[in-house]
Amino acid sequence: MGRHTPLYDLHVRQGGKLVDFAGWDMPINYGSQVDEHHQVRRDVGMFDVSHMTVVDLHGDNTRAFLRKLLANNIDRLQAPGKALYSCMLNEQGGVIDDLITYYVREDCFRMVVNAATRDKDLDWIRRQAEPFGVEVQERDDLAMIAVQGPNAREHVLNLLPATLRDGAAELKPFFAALNGMQESGWFVARTGYTGEDGFEIVLPEADAPRLWQALFDNGVSPIGLGARDTLRLEAGMNLYGSDMTEETTPLESGLSWTLAWEPAERDFIGRAALEAQREAGVASKLVGLVLEGKGVIRNHQKVITEAGEGEVTSGSFSPTIGGSIALARIPAAAGDKVEIEIRGKRIPARVVKPPFVRHGEVRV
Repeated sequence: MGRHTPLYDLHVRQGGKLVDFAGWDMPINYGSQVDEHHQVRRDVGMFDVSHMTVVDLHGDNTRAFLRKLLANNIDRLQAPGKALYSCMLNEQGGVIDDLITYYVREDCFRMVVNAATRDKDLDWIRRQAEPFGVEVQERDDLAMIAVQGPNAREHVLNLLPATLRDGAAELKPFFAALNGMQESGWFVARTGYTGEDGFEIVLPEADAPRLWQALFDNGVSPIGLGARDTLRLEAGMNLYGSDMTEETTPLESGLSWTLAWEPAERDFIGRAALEAQREAGVASKLVGLVLEGKGVIRNHQKVITEAGEGEVTSGSFSPTIGGSIALARIPAAAGDKVEIEIRGKRIPARVVKPPFVRHGEVRV
């Protein structure tokens, strides 16, 4: 038996098919992964993401610490609630994890990191934080519910505590409402992992089942991790462990846009290795692929290009497009026509720039 989130009993009661995910018993679907995918694209759905790890950083030197820890520039966060997406790198420039950091106040920042990387993330963060005297607090007393879809906000706002409602209604994308965090532990961010509008709500474990049930009673369907993966792939968002790892850098993983090279004197972990790689020339690139023949692209299939072979890092059937799509790492010199080896046959595919789907609109 794996670990359980505070919503486990509700998943069982609502018919969730439970599977092991990074040591947690989590719902893969509640009957139909494709129906759940369309439900989020066309209306609204909710995900239990309580297995993800919330980490609060406290101390007068927290900003200085994050300047060192993150490849993106924490100085872009000056307003309470503002969020920053960044990679956390090792000295070789490999990606330890990708994460979101929120500015709470000058001596307090909040991070949300992946579930599967929890132990190594916490160990790395604590070791790097020690010289700065920063306190690293894992918030395993909190749960997290993501409500996503074009109609998500209208289903959520009336269910929030009164102290948060107005602030959440006015949130711009990639901002969070903070007043509830200090008063009751509720924290509402206008972020997500599906390419749709919506909220990610962090709240005390004891409050999570009540909010989940209230959302369900308000017409919000539960969605499993299966649809979450096809939604994020359509949105062109990387999955840690597949599209990026400790052996690949952001320059090889389609994440150059997350690297803050300025100011030049900011010596973040991995910077020297990335500068050397950039100067020498990056040998591979992460691209989007759309299959032009029959079949379904799967992870690790071979990609044949005129510049050499590559590999599918994430592949699946896209319910919104009605065909197969993928992210793949291929030689940097490859052109826009490739072939994918599926069951011994070479099927043509075209190279595209993700996202494949954004806010319900097909982009490729």
